[in-house]
Amino acid sequence: MPDQRVVQLYTVTNANGLKMDVTNYGAIIVRLYVPDRDGKLDDIVLGFDEFSGYTPDSPYLGAVVGRYGNRIADGKFTLDGKTYTLAKNNTPNGVPVHLHGGEVGFDKVLWNAEPVSKDGIHGVKLSYTAKDGEEGYPGNVTVTVHYWLTNENELKITYAATTDKATPLNVTQHTYFNLSGAGVGTILDHEVTLDASHFTPTDKGLIPTGEIAPVEGTPFDFRKPHKIGARIDADHEQLKLGGGYDHNWVLDKKKPGELSRAAVVYEAKTGRQIEVFTTEPGIQFYAGNFLDGTIKGKQGRIYLYRGGLCLETQHFPDSPNQPNFPSTILRPGKTYESTTIYRFSTR
Repeated sequence: MPDQRVVQLYTVTNANGLKMDVTNYGAIIVRLYVPDRDGKLDDIVLGFDEFSGYTPDSPYLGAVVGRYGNRIADGKFTLDGKTYTLAKNNTPNGVPVHLHGGEVGFDKVLWNAEPVSKDGIHGVKLSYTAKDGEEGYPGNVTVTVHYWLTNENELKITYAATTDKATPLNVTQHTYFNLSGAGVGTILDHEVTLDASHFTPTDKGLIPTGEIAPVEGTPFDFRKPHKIGARIDADHEQLKLGGGYDHNWVLDKKKPGELSRAAVVYEAKTGRQIEVFTTEPGIQFYAGNFLDGTIKGKQGRIYLYRGGLCLETQHFPDSPNQPNFPSTILRPGKTYESTTIYRFSTR
C-alpha cells in the first residue's frame, strides 16, 4: 500500500475443487472459481489480477461495504436527538448523497485476517474496528466477517459487530457476478428470480421515498424468472431514475431475521446457478448500470456496461431517516448478526 502496509491474499478451496481468493484490503473477494454444467471451472466475479487495480475509484468490486451499505439522503441522519453529517460521495442524477460508508468505507481499509477451519470446512476470518467519528459515524464499532467455502458449494458469509455508542450499521457484500465468467459479455441473458412481492421506489437521488410498493404489474416483478434484459429498458419511471435495475426489494419472509431464500440467478449457456439465502429483510439487485466500459479487468478484459450484477443482502437504504423501515441502529450491549449464503449449482 502507499503507506507500506502489506496486503495479504488468501486462497480457500473446498472438497469439490471450488476456489476463492480473498484479500484483507476491503475484505474483497478477488476470484471465485465455480464449475459449469460440464465441470469446467471459471472465475465468475469481477475484479483485477493485480492489487493496483483496486484503486479508490474502483466501484466496490468484490468488497464488503459499510459502515452503512447503500445510500443515506443528504449525508445526514439524526440519532437520539443529535444530527450526524456524513460525506456526500455519490451524485445520482446530480443529487449529492452518502454511499457505502463514505470516502473511506470498509471497502478501502485494511482488515485483520486469518485462515479458519471448522469440521473440514475452510474460510477466512476478517475483522476491523471503525473508530468513533470515522466517516462521521458515532461509536467505536468492531466488525467481524467470516467467509466459508462449504462442501455443499456454498459461499457462507456471517457478519457480527458490537459498538460502544448507538450507531447505524448495515454491512453487505458488493461482489459483481457474471456467470459466463468475469469479463465475458453482459449479464442481460441471465435469468433472475427474486422472492419479493414489494420493492422500495426511489426519488431522483436513488433514496427511497418511504413507500413499500407492490411489484405486481411492473418490470420489478421477478417472482417468476425473467431475463434481466427483457424489461430493463422498459418505459418505467423507476428504471429511468436508476438507469436500469438498482433497487431494494423487500423480501417475503414469514418472520423477521429468518434465513430464507432471496434470489436465484441462472445462466443457460453454462448452466451455472446461484441461489441466495439471507437473514436480511432486503436485497439490492443491481445490474451494473454504472459500469461504462472503461474498466480493464482480469486478463485484460473490459468490463462492459451491464457486465456484472450485484445481489447485496441488506437492510433498506436510508433507514436511519425512514421511521417506517426496519431499524438499523446498533446499541451498546447488543450484537449485530447477519448471515448470507450464495449456493452454486448447475442445471
